[in-house]
Amino acid sequence: MSDQYGQQYAFETLAIHAGQEADPQTGAVVPPIYQVSTYKQDGVGGLRGGYEYSRSANPTRTALEENLAALEGGRRGLAFASGLAAEDCLLRTVLKPGDHILIPNDAYGGTFRLFSKVLQRWGVEWSVANMHEPESVRAGIRTTTKVVWVETPSNPLLGIAEIAALAQISRDAGALLVVDNTFASPYLQQPLALGADVVVHSTTKYMGGHSDVVGGALVSADAGLGEELAYHQNAMGGVAGPFDSWLVLRGIKTLGVRMDRHCDNATRVAELLTGHPKVVQVLYPGLPEHPGHEVAAKQMKAFGGMVSFRVAGGEQAAVDVCNRAQLFTLGESLGGVESLIEHPGRMTHASAAGSALEVPADLVRLSVGIESVDDLLADLTQALG
Repeated sequence: MSDQYGQQYAFETLAIHAGQEADPQTGAVVPPIYQVSTYKQDGVGGLRGGYEYSRSANPTRTALEENLAALEGGRRGLAFASGLAAEDCLLRTVLKPGDHILIPNDAYGGTFRLFSKVLQRWGVEWSVANMHEPESVRAGIRTTTKVVWVETPSNPLLGIAEIAALAQISRDAGALLVVDNTFASPYLQQPLALGADVVVHSTTKYMGGHSDVVGGALVSADAGLGEELAYHQNAMGGVAGPFDSWLVLRGIKTLGVRMDRHCDNATRVAELLTGHPKVVQVLYPGLPEHPGHEVAAKQMKAFGGMVSFRVAGGEQAAVDVCNRAQLFTLGESLGGVESLIEHPGRMTHASAAGSALEVPADLVRLSVGIESVDDLLADLTQALG
């Protein structure tokens, strides 16, 4: 179905229609929430539409999975209960004890915890590379490397990795390139088209877009790998429930228009911060001085809604800015219509403290929402003091 839609329609049309044909029984234009655990069989083994038990498959989740595959241009999409559940399923599908994974030096703290505290105990080795320098990645490859893991833009330092270059390095090494596309969303960036093997999402973020659902996704470029992932999804059981699937589908319908506004607002925020005397550094790939700006301009439609900055005065000054914000809500997560502010070192990335992935103590991360940008700029101005 994703192939069929992908050949005919543009992204915004796919977001609204892929996997979401009108209900054949009632004509409902929105997929129903199939809040059901089991399905009547027409005789032993006689499944209607392939459904027998909702861990294995559920029609609402199927609609989301087909939509995800269409948006990312992949062969198979899978929806999970969280982004980390998706990551865990992928890693345990493609890795075994003794294998090696190359990870970014600026990954999300929860992802790092999965590598360093869970997979390591299972016998999987990991090491860190600067994913923004292809030669660093090439040097980090081992004979046992099975996965190269990339976030671009990265969380929370907004680093940019050149997906096509890393895809070639990974292919040469016989490794899979996995791209966490959460910060960009498929509206802004298409990693599979650039050579990646698997895309990961926390659908909690921009895909859902309204801070009302937790979910995750995998999209595979290869149908065979997609089948393996689907097998493990069922075997492990960390699937998205029907209502959560429905909420993500609802959010995806407006993904394009929301991302346009997120990007416009974030650009204005980055420009304000760049000229502020109490800001030491602004991290936003849309700024010409950002080291990844040219690569981002080449592989992204726009530069996203996430902005990080370092505050003059150190850690306490950064914490004070977070506490003084009023319209920006102090909270973890990102990608919702409302603007959020946080201190990564004490909040989302506390699990990376003391490691090679530790973030600067004076760093503040913004998830720029879709409110009036003038109100957002005024709030940041007063928060900076």
